[in-house]
Amino acid sequence: MAAPRCHFHVTVHKVSKNVITRPLISCSMQPSQSNIKVVINGAAKEIGRAAVIAVTRARGMEVAGAVDSHFVGEDIGKLCDMEEPLEIPIINDLTMVLGSISQSKETGVVVDFTDHSTVYDNVKQATAFGMRSVVYVPRIKPDTIGALSAFCDKASMGCLIAPTLSIGSILLQQAAITASFHYNNVEIVESRANPIDFPSMDAVQISKNLSNLGQIYNREDISTDVVARGQVLGEDGVRVHSMVLPGLPSSTTVYFSGPGEVYSIKHDITDVQSLMPGLLLAIRKVIRLKFFGSSPFQSSAINTCLVIMAESSVWLGEIFVSSQTSFFGFCMEPNILE
Repeated sequence: MAAPRCHFHVTVHKVSKNVITRPLISCSMQPSQSNIKVVINGAAKEIGRAAVIAVTRARGMEVAGAVDSHFVGEDIGKLCDMEEPLEIPIINDLTMVLGSISQSKETGVVVDFTDHSTVYDNVKQATAFGMRSVVYVPRIKPDTIGALSAFCDKASMGCLIAPTLSIGSILLQQAAITASFHYNNVEIVESRANPIDFPSMDAVQISKNLSNLGQIYNREDISTDVVARGQVLGEDGVRVHSMVLPGLPSSTTVYFSGPGEVYSIKHDITDVQSLMPGLLLAIRKVIRLKFFGSSPFQSSAINTCLVIMAESSVWLGEIFVSSQTSFFGFCMEPNILE
């Protein structure tokens, strides 16, 4: 993408005894040096195609590569039904794409939508070429996250693993933590189209956030013998009920209750577009990281972050996870987009 660069000149003309000055402005199109080069790994997926469109339209970044094992050779712009082709073919070789981008010596980010079994190798390759990674992949094992944390800390290269890219989901988790100090009964009800996703990452994360807060939930019904009562996650009694309902949107509801009242928090995702604001902000955040996540704790802590825009300020919602306990922090980092 090119950006205009303008210069201000003053020309001096002498006519008889009079001196005339004329200001002139000359502009030329020169390549922008500030754009973040983004590689979409898993570009042919629904979320990958949405990411291509979002990055192309976003300020200060551009799609520099598309990697996938499907639709190899096709222009990613055409695959995304964009008005004009991007002249970027889909390539089934991450190393080749990274090699071509690293020669430009510009800031680069790899967005990984692939599979939990390939995440570690993908991040290692990106780091080797001097590029940071934003990972949004379900079912990443704790051992993989720990290995990535150690690797990225040693390499002094930022990496962000997001349990969700949904701003609404992060807000729900924050509200749930606040409510947990006021209610003794809590249950999570969720619906997803794919049964292999149960319990979902959202439900697992909510349960972790509510655990170890000095609260034991559902004391009057702690039995796990009745399957219809749902699965208990953790040791603090948080129950999860998962439904497979392809006709409904992806939905998560957290119910809290006390004597004479019920407080519910609900979040629905009807389209993958809802994840794009969080993705763009995560890309802008990760280029400032020099280690795994941005945890103020020791490097052994695992940190997943999501940047949240709120009016004129930008908020960073952080979920800190370690092998011993779970933390939820919420801090403001203004002007992160500037």
